[in-house]
Amino acid sequence: MSKVKTTFFCQNCGAQYAKWQGQCNSCKEWNTIAEEIIQKQEKVAWKSESSTTSKAPKPLRINEIDSTEEIRLDTTDGELNRVLGGGIVPGSLILLGGEPGIGKSTLLLQISLKLPYKTLYVSGEESQKQIKMRAERITPNGDNCFILTETKTQNIFKQIEAIQPEIVIIDSIQTLHTDYIESTAGSISQIRETTAELIKFAKETNIPVILIGHITKDGTIAGPKILEHMVDTVLQFEGDRNHVYRILRSLKNRFGSTAEIGIYEMLGSGLREVSNPSEILISHKDEELSGTAIASTLEGMRPLMIEIQSLVSTAVYGTPQRSTTGYNAKRLNMILAVLEKRAGFRLGAKDVFLNVTGGISVDDPAIDLAVVAAILSSNEDIPVNKDFCFAGEVGLSGEIRPVNRVDQRIQEAEKLGFSTIFVSKYNKIALKNTGIKIQLVAKIEDVASQLFG
Repeated sequence: MSKVKTTFFCQNCGAQYAKWQGQCNSCKEWNTIAEEIIQKQEKVAWKSESSTTSKAPKPLRINEIDSTEEIRLDTTDGELNRVLGGGIVPGSLILLGGEPGIGKSTLLLQISLKLPYKTLYVSGEESQKQIKMRAERITPNGDNCFILTETKTQNIFKQIEAIQPEIVIIDSIQTLHTDYIESTAGSISQIRETTAELIKFAKETNIPVILIGHITKDGTIAGPKILEHMVDTVLQFEGDRNHVYRILRSLKNRFGSTAEIGIYEMLGSGLREVSNPSEILISHKDEELSGTAIASTLEGMRPLMIEIQSLVSTAVYGTPQRSTTGYNAKRLNMILAVLEKRAGFRLGAKDVFLNVTGGISVDDPAIDLAVVAAILSSNEDIPVNKDFCFAGEVGLSGEIRPVNRVDQRIQEAEKLGFSTIFVSKYNKIALKNTGIKIQLVAKIEDVASQLFG
């Protein structure tokens, strides 16, 4: 056995130091540096039979390398398949992170119960009875799913050799520990070592491994930053626990695009895939109300229609309030200043409240025009036609700027039955003979005159 070594790690960002200090130079946090004992044995955790007998790899010319497309494993979940780029690549390591209680374990347990492949679900946080109770609530059938409650990687690999699964799910990486590192589970060195063992196992056996990761108070995945570099794919499960909708997005993907998102609805029976999110993000009401407008936005590669709600009222307490939910507050202040300076609307002494329905946050500047329409509608107390939608960015001079991929936005609006879409006159539109009327506008005044006369 090698000599015992100690080193110091920041428990927040994973930075390593030779000696203790009060503040981390990397993340500037105080009292997060702790000493950890590193003691490695000379043997390795996972050693396949083929790795001892196989020859060392030789360099090949790039045109000699087999470029046939890798066969992906279908997860039976359309949203997850989309985010992963078509399915799970054999031998890949996938890391799924998210807030506590957001539904990470539920999502992976639900998928493992439906997969046609033999799956080993390893949990270090729940007992087998707890998992069984949740599985019965989600789906009663799961003949191919094996449940193991274990935290030591050596024991996990023994069970993998006995069961021979086709997919391994670990819940979670922060609960695992190996005998070859003398530190507590969840520490920087344990996370790094156990992940390295799982990567070696996945690459040598061609069996994909899915890890669940905890996150810090800042929303980043807990553990060393190298954890995200080591794995092939990093997925983020987002949403508000007070709302039923969840968004699955890819932060890193070596085998596909990071622009795709998946949307789920949290139900008592598990997570339901939302194939048409525009319908759930637009409220269905019988009468038209002022202060609402529909925006055409993009989340990744997917066009969405979302509802913007605004309330403009006289400031009672002297200083006007500016409050937003799901929209950048600084951008709202900018739009209000443009309306005041360029279009002549007196909003400086009025409270303005803005809300994006559905509990989602949107950064797309193309919803600026819908924000303007909603604010003016509430201010004038005149409803916007429910068959109108908007896609345009507002500039500081009051002009309506063009937005990217406007054709996709128009097609989505037409598919959902909108009669008119307002876009910038400077957009280059390739669509011909559309069933929706494309209203070209150049300035805020054009929009106000056409909506409110």
